[in-house]
Amino acid sequence: MMPVIRQHFDVAVIGGGLVGAAIAFGLRGMGARLALLDEGDIAHRAARGNFGLIWVQGKGLGMAPYGAWTQRSARAWPRLAALLREETGIDVALRQTGGMHVCLSRSELDARAAQMAQLFAQPGFERFRLDVLDRASVAARLPGIGPDVAGGTWSGLDGDCNPLRLLHALHAGLARAGAACLPAHAVTRIEPGTRRFTLHTLRGMLECERVVLAAGLANATLAPMVGLAAPVTPNQGQIIVLERVQPFLPFPLESLRQTDEGTVLVGDSQQARGFDETQDTAVIAAMAARAVRVFPFLREVRANRAWAALRVMSPDGFPIYAQSRAWPGAFVASCHSGVTLAAVHALTLAPALAAGVLPADCLPFDPDRFDVRAAA
Repeated sequence: MMPVIRQHFDVAVIGGGLVGAAIAFGLRGMGARLALLDEGDIAHRAARGNFGLIWVQGKGLGMAPYGAWTQRSARAWPRLAALLREETGIDVALRQTGGMHVCLSRSELDARAAQMAQLFAQPGFERFRLDVLDRASVAARLPGIGPDVAGGTWSGLDGDCNPLRLLHALHAGLARAGAACLPAHAVTRIEPGTRRFTLHTLRGMLECERVVLAAGLANATLAPMVGLAAPVTPNQGQIIVLERVQPFLPFPLESLRQTDEGTVLVGDSQQARGFDETQDTAVIAAMAARAVRVFPFLREVRANRAWAALRVMSPDGFPIYAQSRAWPGAFVASCHSGVTLAAVHALTLAPALAAGVLPADCLPFDPDRFDVRAAA
């Protein structure tokens, strides 16, 4: 049995994926008074199946504050990457030179332009530069595109990184700061009290004055234990990994990117299949066919592997952040954009949690919005 390093902590973050690790990294100044509890590799871990985009385009349609929250994180990403490299020596391969959404027909381009116009027309939406490109403009930036490419949209805020290195760097930063990183400590029960919370794990019990639930899909079960709600469900995505090729993609597309190591990732599928992580060959074939329509030369590039992973999805697709009214000191953080929002989780959300509050930017994401009676 692995011993608990410290019996009592000021703050315990439950969940060692990208959301929990980013929040914990932002709290690293607490040193040994901070604990990060993780279920381990048996978890439905979205972090290890992440596509790696830092993406602003299209974010916030139906909830303008989400657009602002996403943009804030994208703008803060260079600072996070620099901190991680300075403190851990790990380069997370941040590339933030812009990103493109490619359209494969005129009707698809028109629909995309209309959707972006609707996004920008929302009251209170924080505007940023978004260019609608015709085929010639896309071809000028991406030589070798196929004849089906009709145009696309471009944002200079978009980018990508290496998500596995990001997760590694966040954990390395916590270890360097002296925080207690506790793998294989799945939390089975939380007992709230007037002054502290008792966490029951598979490796024993520990106490904390504040607890942050960032356990992905497990938040749905854990949140009610402290008077919170996190009605999240799994949404399956699949990724194809192609062999290394010479650099051809200087910036990411929404469904296609080339890593700093030269491999090519094809992704962006979404399916409601419960907790099923098996691959759907029909979806993989459709993803591959679209990638070949964008870049015909990919037809000759071999696929090395493919995988499926589960996103953490709320009923409306937007994040959930809240502090318990019944048990102040208990917080929940759930989202499906762990890479994009890593910077704002570490640099904005975490300092507020250290002070025992939520930042004002997070207030629109209270789960009360799912309760008609509470929202009335």
